[in-house]
Amino acid sequence: MISPPRIQENVFLGEMNSLGIAARARYFVSVTSLEALREALNWASAESAQPLILGGGSNLVFAGDYQGLVIRMAIARRCWEHVDGDGATLVLGAGENWHDVVMYAAAAGYRGIENLALIPGTVGAAPVQNIGAYGTELRDTLLEVSALDRHTGHEVTLTNSLCHFSYRDSVFKHEPGRYVITTVRLRLSRSRPFSLDYRDLAEYFDGQDARCLTPLDVANGVMAVRRRKLPDPSQLPNAGSFFKNPVVALDTWHSLQQSYPDIAGHPGDDSAKVAAAWLIDQCGWKGYRNGRVGVHNRQALVLVNHSNGNGQDVLALADRIRRDVEARFGIALEMEPGVVGSP
Repeated sequence: MISPPRIQENVFLGEMNSLGIAARARYFVSVTSLEALREALNWASAESAQPLILGGGSNLVFAGDYQGLVIRMAIARRCWEHVDGDGATLVLGAGENWHDVVMYAAAAGYRGIENLALIPGTVGAAPVQNIGAYGTELRDTLLEVSALDRHTGHEVTLTNSLCHFSYRDSVFKHEPGRYVITTVRLRLSRSRPFSLDYRDLAEYFDGQDARCLTPLDVANGVMAVRRRKLPDPSQLPNAGSFFKNPVVALDTWHSLQQSYPDIAGHPGDDSAKVAAAWLIDQCGWKGYRNGRVGVHNRQALVLVNHSNGNGQDVLALADRIRRDVEARFGIALEMEPGVVGSP
C-alpha cells in the first residue's frame, strides 16, 4: 500500500484530546484547506479507512485506538466582512481555536460570543454541539456555515435555520458524518445587550452598571467564574461538561420540586431544564476518585482523568453515575461527548 506523504501511521492522540486518553490512530492527516480535505476523504474511501474528523478533541472519548483515518481540521481563517456602523460578520476557518476567537472579537469591541469564553475546542466543532454557556448559545450569533457535503461531494452553505439548532443539538448530530464544516460566519454587534442574568455572572458583576462594561470585561468575568469551578484541561485532563442538563415536562419539574425543594433548574413555558450537576451531586459523586479517573471536586458535571485513565475507565464511571441518577430521580442523563474507537 502506497500512502500520500502527508498520511501518517500509528499516531499518538493523547495530546489531541482534552481527556488525555492515550489512544492511537492507525492513519492520521492534518488538513489546512478544502482541497486537502477532499483528498484525505478520497484516500480514506480508496483504502476503506473510516474517517474521523477531529477538531480540538474536547468533546470526544476514545474508547480505544481508532482504526481508520483521523483527519485533524487545521483550516485557519479570521477576517471581517460586511462591517457597518454597529455590526460586522466574522468569518472563521474551522481550525481556529474557539477561545482565541472570542477574545479577538471582544478586543475589537464586538458583542455576542463573550459568554462563550474559555470553552475548549475549535470553531468547526462549535456548531455541531451548538455550544453554550451562561445564557448564550452559538445559534444566537451564527449566520451560516460552509461545509463539504459528503453525500454529494459539493461544498454547501447552511444558514442558521438549516442547522436546526436546539439545546446542545444540530443537524450535524442528526446526520453524523454527512457534513464537514470548513467555515463559520458569525454576525456580531457593538450594541447588543449583554447577557448577565445567569446567577454566577449576576453575582460577579453585582453593582456594576452594564452600560459601562465592555465585551472584554464580560469575557474576563466569564473566565473568572469558569476558573473557580472548572479545571483547566492542560492541568487536569477533562472534557468539560460531561452530561447535558436534562429537559423534563413541567409536571415532572413540579413533582421534583415537591420532593426536593432546593432542586436547581430553569423552568420554561412548557418544560424545565434540570441542573445535571445538582442531580449528580445529590447522589454523592462530586469529588469521587477511583485512582485513575473521577469527578471534579468543585463541579459534578466534569469527569476528570487523574492518572492515565483510559476511555473504558471514563465510560464505566459515566455509566455508574447515570444509573444512580436514574434510580434516584427517574431522569436519564445523556452524555455530551461522542465515543469513538474500540478497545
